[in-house]
Order: sequence, then structure tokens, then C-alpha cells
Amino acid sequence: MTEQPDFEPMPTDWERCLAIVAHPDDLEYGAAGAIAGWTAAGHEVSYLLVTRGEAGIDNLSPAEAEKVREREQRASARVVGVDSVQFLDHADGVIEEGPRLRRDLARAIRRHRPELLVTLNHHDSWGMPGSWNTPDHRAVGRAVLDAAGDAGNRWIFPELLDEGLEPWDGVRYVAVASSPYVSHAVDVTATLDRAVASLAEHRAYISALDGRDPVEYAREHLTTHVQSAAERFGGRPAVSFELFCR
Repeated sequence: MTEQPDFEPMPTDWERCLAIVAHPDDLEYGAAGAIAGWTAAGHEVSYLLVTRGEAGIDNLSPAEAEKVREREQRASARVVGVDSVQFLDHADGVIEEGPRLRRDLARAIRRHRPELLVTLNHHDSWGMPGSWNTPDHRAVGRAVLDAAGDAGNRWIFPELLDEGLEPWDGVRYVAVASSPYVSHAVDVTATLDRAVASLAEHRAYISALDGRDPVEYAREHLTTHVQSAAERFGGRPAVSFELFCR
């Protein structure tokens, strides 16, 4: 077996980050530990959720679930120092790839003007046999990569100019969490407890999914995740990303 190279540290020469994912809880399954460190260091991080996760809890109707999951996501974000949480209201489970999604993301990028975008794995699988990724994750992740360029081109979605949104070509990095092709990492030694607390805020979702105490579930899941990354990051518990540089 070919030895994998060590992870490079994630760049920190940026001021603003916009994290774009499909569902409430997507950022908490790993990336939140890095986000907690970034906000503590003075970086500005905002969240954009493409859906409200309304199809994610079997024993709750979509109308009930979206309220619960929005509330849990806002509480989860506050734990890691994020106050700006917005929702686009695309339909959970059936997000459609295409110009509408790209335009919505380009609009948000022009508004927030980030240098760093964070999203979730857009590849077909999670990198393990039989681990097929979901359509929503694939659609949103690919759209984020496309929208990073769309936001800087005034002739793509020119209607955004009518909304007073000038092009933003300042996205320098797109970091993809939980990718099977990770290359960079963030040390989360000091922020793992906050990451656990952040994931545990998704109490209704975790209870329906697993049945265990949310804190116990979150600690077991995230500890396994960061220890695995530590093998390629000098033994330090870490959150890993696939990094695209523009």
C-alpha cells in the first residue's frame, strides 16, 4: 500500500468565510471544529443552508421538522462562534443541480464577499466501498465550486447586478470537508469539546437517528474522525479538507 502524504495546514490568510452545505448538521459532522478555531482567531464565518432539512426526521412531518432543525442549527452555530445563519429553502432530498442553484449561491457569495468557501463532499462516494454519497451533497458541493467562479463574472447571472450585487472575484480557496481526497487539515486540539457540543445541539435529529444521548454520540463520532486525521497531521487531532485554490 502506498503511504499517503502528510496533510498541509489549511491557509489562514483570509478574513471572511462562507460555509455552504445542503442540510442542518452537515457542517457539524467534522468542519465545525475547524470553524470554532477560525472564529476564535478573529475570522468572520457565516453559514448558508440550501435546505431546512425538513425531510430528515422520520417521525416528524416536514412542517414540524423544518422548525426544529432550523432552531437546532442556529444553536449549533452559536456554539462555534457563528451568528449569521441563512436558509435558501430548496427542497430537502431533491435539490436540483442547475442555474437556479448556482445563481442562489453566486448571489450569497456576492453579498458575503468571502475569500474562503467551505462545503461538504461533492464526490460520488465517501471513499469507502459501498459508501454512496447523497444527491443533495453532490449537487450542492459541485454548485459551490461553480458558483465561486460565477460570482466573479458580471455576464453570468446579470440579473444580480439589478439587485445591486457587483461581481466578487475574491474567492481564493474552496475547502471540501469529508472528501475522500483530503489534502489539508486544521488542528482541533483546543476546539474538539466545542465541536462535540455543536453537533450535540442537533438533539432531535440525533435522537431519531441513533437513540443515544446526543453528547455521547457526538463525542464518539467526532473523536474517531479527528483521531483518524491525526495519523497524517503529526499526531494532532484534526479536521481534514480537500482544498481547491483559485
